[in-house]
Amino acid sequence: MRKFNYLVPKNLDEAISLHESYGARAKYIAGGTDVLVKVKEGKLASDYLISLKHILGQDRPFLNHETGELFIGAFITHRAIEKSSIVQLNYPILHDAVKNIGCVQIRNVATIGGNLVNAVPSADGAIPLIALDGKAHIYGTKGHRTLELLRFFLGPGQCDLAGGEILLEIVIPPLLARTGGAYIKHGRREAMELPMLGVGVLLSLEEDMQTCARARICLGVAAPTPLRCHQAEKYLIGKTVDEKSLTEAGRLAGEESKVRDSIRGLAWYRREMVGVLVKRMGLKALERAK
Repeated sequence: MRKFNYLVPKNLDEAISLHESYGARAKYIAGGTDVLVKVKEGKLASDYLISLKHILGQDRPFLNHETGELFIGAFITHRAIEKSSIVQLNYPILHDAVKNIGCVQIRNVATIGGNLVNAVPSADGAIPLIALDGKAHIYGTKGHRTLELLRFFLGPGQCDLAGGEILLEIVIPPLLARTGGAYIKHGRREAMELPMLGVGVLLSLEEDMQTCARARICLGVAAPTPLRCHQAEKYLIGKTVDEKSLTEAGRLAGEESKVRDSIRGLAWYRREMVGVLVKRMGLKALERAK
């Protein structure tokens, strides 16, 4: 494996200063489950790896009870999110996703920030966070900026981070009343593998507990970047949420998808499964909302 220098800054400004000093020869690393694999395979040739895992303050979820916002530090591990009672009780759509990422050993090390910055179409963590209208909080030499998480992804392996910038946290706005969500990682087997599809549905109901007030339908591995199905969402608003309406929403979502043939599945099958899984997750979201 290529030799590199491992740097351990004590705070964010020191990390950014180190990256500025070494430029293209430097790479940030948190859990390292993606970066180190690329180094070993010769796909990443960085002379300096700048560790972010020892920087305090961005390694836990925090629910602001006054504003209702959830702050998820980018350096928190998937396992910590999975075991968080805040996430389990209030954000089951996110819990659905993180509990099936890799294996326990990987989740103990890999971070949610790394999962997002890696920007692969199969990133499970991105879909529920987009469905929850998450925003990326970013810090760099020019200070802080905030970006809708959906706009954070530019293409496979590409995200909206300028040189030296760090993804600090994901901010989730307050949930509407009577909201439920669900996510499924669909693959050939229930084991450690990349998903053939990722489908997340978030529904908010009117006071009658039947009519859709707001909908979010998000897909992974259905386009070069995570995808929101706006037409399917628009269709559901104002309608009774049941098998009939969710079947049509699933059909529309399948039409909006940009699935393609790959080694893990053919496009026609993926498109059909979008419809099936949107309906299935919609019914589960409805149950959780009630």
